[in-house]
Amino acid sequence: MPIPISYSFRNLFTRRLTTFLTATGMALVVFVFASILMLSAGLEKTLIETGSADNVIVTRKAANSEVQSGVERSQAAIVESLPDIATGSDGTLLAAKELVVLISLPKRGSDKPANVVIRGIDPASLKLRPQVRLVEGRMPRPGSAEIMAGGSIAQRFKGGGIGESLRFGMRDWTVVGIFDAGATGFNSEIWGDAIQLMQAFRRPVYSSVTFRLRDSGDFSAVKAKLDADPRLTLDVRRETRYYRDQSEAMAKFLRILGMSLTVIFSLGAIIGAMITMYAAVANRVGEIGTLRALGFQRSSIMLAFLMESLLLGLIGGAAGLFMASFMQFITISTMNWQTFSELAFSFTLTVEIIYKSLLFSLLMGFVGGVIPAVRASRLNIVDALREG
Repeated sequence: MPIPISYSFRNLFTRRLTTFLTATGMALVVFVFASILMLSAGLEKTLIETGSADNVIVTRKAANSEVQSGVERSQAAIVESLPDIATGSDGTLLAAKELVVLISLPKRGSDKPANVVIRGIDPASLKLRPQVRLVEGRMPRPGSAEIMAGGSIAQRFKGGGIGESLRFGMRDWTVVGIFDAGATGFNSEIWGDAIQLMQAFRRPVYSSVTFRLRDSGDFSAVKAKLDADPRLTLDVRRETRYYRDQSEAMAKFLRILGMSLTVIFSLGAIIGAMITMYAAVANRVGEIGTLRALGFQRSSIMLAFLMESLLLGLIGGAAGLFMASFMQFITISTMNWQTFSELAFSFTLTVEIIYKSLLFSLLMGFVGGVIPAVRASRLNIVDALREG
């Protein structure tokens, strides 16, 4: 006959202080574990959502990012001549030749400099990115020294607010608009006229060409066509794939760092759970002897103590996840290792992170409780009753 689960609940409630301290230790470990996964997920979400599945981005072959890329004007013209490119409602091609460069700007409050992406855009650039919308001011006029800044730039960098000015490329540029790109990398960029920016930075080539396909399923055929053209030395990728590649290195680093810290902290939590369960066994020797005398099998006693440890881990895991969920309200910035520019993003809690965190907390409870549970099940009935 198995021992009721309520027995394990009652024992945890009886030892409230010990339960609280052990569960708190586990909760802190789960908090760190979940926070690191949320950080990695937030970075990946920000970069991946920057791209669109219908868009194709063309860069120089072997270039890891637009900053390192160069597409000659003649090559851009060849790409634009593809019949597979979609057109807008006004009949214009949905293709944009863009320039991407880095500048250093001081942050508000600290004057600490950080790299910021400057993107030279075409009239079609906004049509290709429906997630970008103007929230304040107006669009920069083509052929002028006017720019618009992403919401993250306007908040965090000097000169990024509407009506302010920035000096780069040996010219003064006036911020005439603020745009919101949601949880995407575009929110950490400054946009202006591509031709004017190419002249200011003395760049004779574009950084990339982005276009929308008439039929998203034609990507493989379009890629094969461009790869086979001897006049081109270009890398053709879906925009979503390009931004996923951007996030891989940083996300992998965060996961490795997080796992390393979690393993170190979890050892302490497991030892704490083990000590707690050993103390529970030592304090309930007589009770264990009584259970054995009443006919409960060794396996039932082992499962009861193991269940108690698992419940302890589950309580800690739920508490750690609850604390980690508040990290979603925090926005942080870090360097994008592919472009060496600053990127702002938020912690993101997903269903996968929830079940991984709870599974990890249960694993800590199991490892911490299995040895004491085995010891409890092996106590001799007579010796246990005598000690009790």
